[in-house]
Amino acid sequence: MAAGLPGKLHLQKVLFMTTLRLILATITVSMTFTNAIAEDAQIVTLDTATRERCLEVLRKGLHGDEFWPSIHAAEGLILGGCGDDVIKFLEPKLATEKDNQKRCGIAREIVRAGDKSRVDIMLSILAGDETHGHVHAAESLYKVVEIGDGVALRKVFLQGDNDSLKLMAAGALGRCGNPDAMNFLRDSLESVDPDVLRIAAWILGLIGDPSDIPRLKKQLPRCEEELLKAYVQHALAALGDADGLKALAVNLTNDDPEVRTYAATFAADARALGVTETLKQMLADPHPDASYRAAQTLLVFASPAPPDPKQDVSELLFAATEKNPRYTEGSVIAAGNGSLLCAVTEFLDSDSDFAAAHIIGRTSSDGGRTWSESRVLQENTGGLNVMSVTLRRLRNGSIAMFYLQKNSLNDLRLLVRFSDDEAVSFGPPVRVTNDDGYHVVNNDRIIQLSSGRLLAPAASTADVEKVNHFVSHCYLSDDDGATWRNGTGHVDAEKRGAMEPEVIELKDGRVMIIVRTQLGFIGKSYSSDGGDTWSPMTSLGVKAPEAPATLRRIPATGDLLLVWNNTFKEGFDHGGERTPLAAAISQDEGATWQVVDNLESNLNKTFSYASLTFVRDRAVMNYWESGDTQSRLSCRFRSLPVSWFYRQK
Repeated sequence: MAAGLPGKLHLQKVLFMTTLRLILATITVSMTFTNAIAEDAQIVTLDTATRERCLEVLRKGLHGDEFWPSIHAAEGLILGGCGDDVIKFLEPKLATEKDNQKRCGIAREIVRAGDKSRVDIMLSILAGDETHGHVHAAESLYKVVEIGDGVALRKVFLQGDNDSLKLMAAGALGRCGNPDAMNFLRDSLESVDPDVLRIAAWILGLIGDPSDIPRLKKQLPRCEEELLKAYVQHALAALGDADGLKALAVNLTNDDPEVRTYAATFAADARALGVTETLKQMLADPHPDASYRAAQTLLVFASPAPPDPKQDVSELLFAATEKNPRYTEGSVIAAGNGSLLCAVTEFLDSDSDFAAAHIIGRTSSDGGRTWSESRVLQENTGGLNVMSVTLRRLRNGSIAMFYLQKNSLNDLRLLVRFSDDEAVSFGPPVRVTNDDGYHVVNNDRIIQLSSGRLLAPAASTADVEKVNHFVSHCYLSDDDGATWRNGTGHVDAEKRGAMEPEVIELKDGRVMIIVRTQLGFIGKSYSSDGGDTWSPMTSLGVKAPEAPATLRRIPATGDLLLVWNNTFKEGFDHGGERTPLAAAISQDEGATWQVVDNLESNLNKTFSYASLTFVRDRAVMNYWESGDTQSRLSCRFRSLPVSWFYRQK
């Protein structure tokens, strides 16, 4: 009799394991079987009784006495479509739980169930002084693919005192596109510490690629401990390796309940549909966690396979027509439930900057693969139009919608409205530009500094027809957008001046502004007082036509990403066409730039006014694209994995 096992439980285990082995024998684990698992991409159809049995097992587990198995059951219920029930059950526990590790587990599953606001709990625990909970916070962020601005995770990734923390931070950052984190995980496979190998193998099995299969197989001969060997085998299975899939199927009947549990968990990641019957038998496993994971994986098998994380999602979301010849100057934001709202300016009857226009939006709940019908976000309240939308989530949790109201050639003002219901509705407008004049604020431009200050970068002139020369400056708010004032300094340049500014906060606390010029390059200037005053303009060191550029910081790496038209041609109108649309990265805060590649390279079209945000592991954009005639401008939605920008490294 096994030590510590009561006789009855031991007998149950023996009978259970015998049954599983008989089932496995009838399946015949062979190379033919393994190939069938690997190639079968269909959904498993669960009969009503089996599905209800899975949910019954998980509901019982959710209400169980052991904390972590209960959290694992919560995950299974969420993946089975019962997220609302899980949130209802876990929210009261989150309000009373004091242990940071457990708070991470609760918050993680609430986020997985659709309430993204709880990401801040994990981030705050990770950034806090109390080290208890740091590893769990990093692990939880990795599991739900959420890294916030990346600052806390990048910091702990650089520390060298806690291997587990560094590995989990690497997992979270690597999953969101950090190539250095991926290299560290691969190097960690060679560690003499079995725990380091175990964690690295687990992570690479889920976020690695086929090139990791030989690296993992190399480690198998030194995996003397059975559970460690299973981790490596299951990672191989998740990467599609035939031997790994075969081993996973065998491990479902292992005497060690932990091995069975992890085999059942990884079966979902491997999409190993051929082990479905074995998993059904595991619903009666005497080890509760094994039964929860079996139920979870069966429910996953009954759902469509997740989309390829490397997929380039690109769609002409708002196509120009004769009635609406222009859809431009947009912005994208992720709502609290994870859905995307893509907003754009819809012009009526003309493509002119001065034509009638309003702001509309469409929503996607699957990362931009399918979309709702359009709805009006902002009616035309201007003498001419409203246009150039920016959607921003503020630190107080509300969503701000900034937009231009164009009344005449000498009256262009920026307004903002706030939403407390995830952009379902917006409150009354607040005027940002309180002085007279024509103030151009490009789409998707407003930022909130680490201090909480909001900056609205504007290029201003008294009258766009009479005084066609612009100076750039910022409007500032220190009360979450309730009131605004104009900065005391500005940036100027020769010819038409400093136009269409963009701002970003640097790591040393300064703010950098970049501007469109007629000088053949992107201009830059710095502020040491939060965007109030500015240094004289110099070159960013990037050639460019007279066209706007978009600048953001990549959360997973901390690098700067520039999207612009890399097509300057001396002597050409506006310094060259707005094609191709290119991307460049700076790893030294904008001092130097390395061109990555073209986002769009069709020389018969133009691409401009890009918005850019980061959602989980993806760079999400919209930008205009011209049609057969330059007078038709459509809006393209684009979502790329962040790793796309580092694929040459």
